[in-house]
Amino acid sequence: MQNIIDEIAAGRLSAEIAVAISSREDAKGLQRAREANIPAHAVPRRHFADTDSFNDAIHERLKSYDIDLVILAGFLSLFQPRARFLNRVMNVHPALIPAFCGPGFYGEKVHRAVLESGVKISGCTIHFADDQYDHGPIILQTAVAVHDNDTIDSLAARISKAERRLYPEAIRLWSSGRLHLEGRRVRIDGMPTTPQSPDI
Repeated sequence: MQNIIDEIAAGRLSAEIAVAISSREDAKGLQRAREANIPAHAVPRRHFADTDSFNDAIHERLKSYDIDLVILAGFLSLFQPRARFLNRVMNVHPALIPAFCGPGFYGEKVHRAVLESGVKISGCTIHFADDQYDHGPIILQTAVAVHDNDTIDSLAARISKAERRLYPEAIRLWSSGRLHLEGRRVRIDGMPTTPQSPDI
């Protein structure tokens, strides 16, 4: 949340945040939004019996705003794009989907699983969100080396740095019309067709 606010303020991201919504009243993102004069609302997940009624409440709140793109950033509850936001919801995940993702894989749980598995590379993924956790078409990924002496905190810090660079770039690509969905594949206008070296 703060990263996107800062990118907009610095003129590196041409966008406007219309509203911030959290599934928790105590989310730091709400405070940061209010400090930046952005409307901020809590729709507590615990107040609703199921995912559908929770999403009914979120979509009702969103009706009050003119929104082109929904950005999930630290939003751990399942958001249903539904017809209004089909292919217009982005999410960030702190691993290289389809590895270490899905229900229950969030925050330090992801990094702990990475370290316990012994893999040498992790990273982050920006993808279009659908009605399943960490499932929609992948927009961008970048690799981050896993060091032998890594802790959860040290690995998380490097991946967080990569996320802060990659997420605004995905938003820029979308807003400039350079993203095109072909089935589950996202084509990017002007992107090199040869693989790039991992960002390690």
